[in-house]
Formats: sequence, structure tokens, C-alpha cells
Amino acid sequence: MTLREQYELYEKNFLCNAGTPSTDPELTRRTKSEEKCTLRTDFQRDRDRILHSKAFRRLKHKTQVFLSPEGDHYRTRLTHTLEVSQIARTIARCMRLNEDLTEAIALGHDLGHSPFGHCGESVLNEICLHGFRHYLHSVRTAEVTERLNLTYAVKNGIECHTNRIADTPEGNIVRLADTIAYINHDIEDSIRAGLLKESDLPAECTDILGHSKSERITTLVKSVIENGYDVIDFQPEIRKAHDSLKNFMFQNIYLNSSAKQENKKAENLIKNLYNYFMENTDLLPEEYRHIMENSDSDRAVCDYIAGMTDKYIESIYSEIFIPESWK
Repeated sequence: MTLREQYELYEKNFLCNAGTPSTDPELTRRTKSEEKCTLRTDFQRDRDRILHSKAFRRLKHKTQVFLSPEGDHYRTRLTHTLEVSQIARTIARCMRLNEDLTEAIALGHDLGHSPFGHCGESVLNEICLHGFRHYLHSVRTAEVTERLNLTYAVKNGIECHTNRIADTPEGNIVRLADTIAYINHDIEDSIRAGLLKESDLPAECTDILGHSKSERITTLVKSVIENGYDVIDFQPEIRKAHDSLKNFMFQNIYLNSSAKQENKKAENLIKNLYNYFMENTDLLPEEYRHIMENSDSDRAVCDYIAGMTDKYIESIYSEIFIPESWK
């Protein structure tokens, strides 16, 4: 037996009945067929491909909540992804689901996120002919610009991580781990920025979920595990407290806070750069000109801008629009 086959046998003995085996031909199918790896299962292979991709490395310079924050400890899209991965793996391991599949989905779930976080996503969705949703673009990034040729189960989990039910319990775990991670680490970052105090959080939420980041994450993780396999979700009382805390964050941080004061500038930057490249498609990098030939200029320009980091898009904008003598 190869090492892969030995691990597939281990999965057969270890995974619960709801777990997704890496031998399932429907869930492990790829757009282009490939020879099996002798060392790794298909889901382990996907995890490695995502981890080594250029899009994954770019996440370290993409906004989570705060645009270009000054300070070493604010989250970026990369650190968010790593926290989601760890939370999701813990749940999967405790529920005896496929931890490798869970990790691959978690590591890839934000591959296609735009610069400037959800502000960038919103403006690209407004101006691009094809629309823009980061969860759909994450799959496109993996398949079109990175050519990772991922399995169906991983792509489905990535596509469904925001607001849809996935075809695997592992995909649904990542959807919950994403919200567990971002609500709690965004609270911590907001407190660090002076926008919130722990005492500002609704008591009806913290009395149930906990009075620290660690307590809240533990409560939420345990709730998913204890709720069981039939519906991968929080228990009803925990779900209610979670949703209330999430709503509090939207009202006080995500939509209405000084953390958003630079958003208009970011929106204008993306719009101006988008229009510029629509009028000067010959200046697109070669790989995006190929995309334009196979699709259209809107698709190519959107792909190019969505892949940029915050720092790179600012640099390109400065190079194009700001006279050298002004710097």
C-alpha cells in the first residue's frame, strides 16, 4: 500500500458516518483528471496547493477591517484565514470529520478577496459588468488565475462559506468558523483601536457567550460540536446570542465607525483605476490580456484589480495618477 492508501484506510476507520472520505469519487473529482499522489490524499494535496499559491501569500497585505493599520497586532486577511483554519480544524477533529478537507476549505475561503476588504468588494460589485462576490471570486482565483485544479468538495466549501449550505459537513463547519473568528478578533482589534471597550458589548450576549475572546470562541466551538451532525450549526440559545453580537458589530464597527472613514477614498481609487484599465487594456499584464481574449475586458480588469494587495493598488494608482514631482 502507498502512504496515501494507508491514510485513506485510516480515514475509513476514524471518520464518523457523516465525515467526507477522500476516496469519494464525486466529491474528489477535478476539472482536469490527474494521477493520484502516492503520499497525500486528494484533500491534503488541495491544502498544499492553496498554501503555496501566490494568492494565499497576497492575503498578508489585504485589509481585514482596518485599512493599512499602524501597529503590529491588527489582523490582516491572512491572519484571519489562519484563525478560521484553526477553529475549523478543532471542530472537525472533535466531531471526527475530515480535518484535511476542512483545512483546505478554510485556507482557500478568502483567496479571491479584493483589496480594502468588503469596501473593495462592494465597489467592484457595483462597477464590474459581471458583479463581484468574494466567495465566488475565491473559486475563480483558485481555478482560473492560479490553476490549482482543486477537488469539487473544496471548491464547493469555498463558494458556500459566506451564506449558503455546503454539500459537506466540513464546508458548513468552515462557514461557522469564519463568523466565530471574525466577530471575535474584530472585537479585539476594535478594542485595541479604542473604538470599543469590553463593557460596551451587549450584556445579553456576553453573559451567554463569555466576557473575553477566548471564552466566546470556546462557547461557540463547543456549541457547534454539541449540536451534532444533523444540522451543522450553533445550538438555538447560542445562535441567538451570536446573531445579536454580530448585529452589534455591524451597527457599531463594520458600518458606522471611524474605522470606515477612509472607505470613500478607497472606493474612488478602485473606480479610477478600473476605468483607466478599461480604457487602456493593452497595459494589462499578459496573463490578464489572455483572460480578456477568452472572456471580455470587464472580466480581465476585475480579475487584475481584485488580485491586488492594498499596498500594490496604492502604488499602481500613484504611478499612474500622481505626478512624480508631487511625491
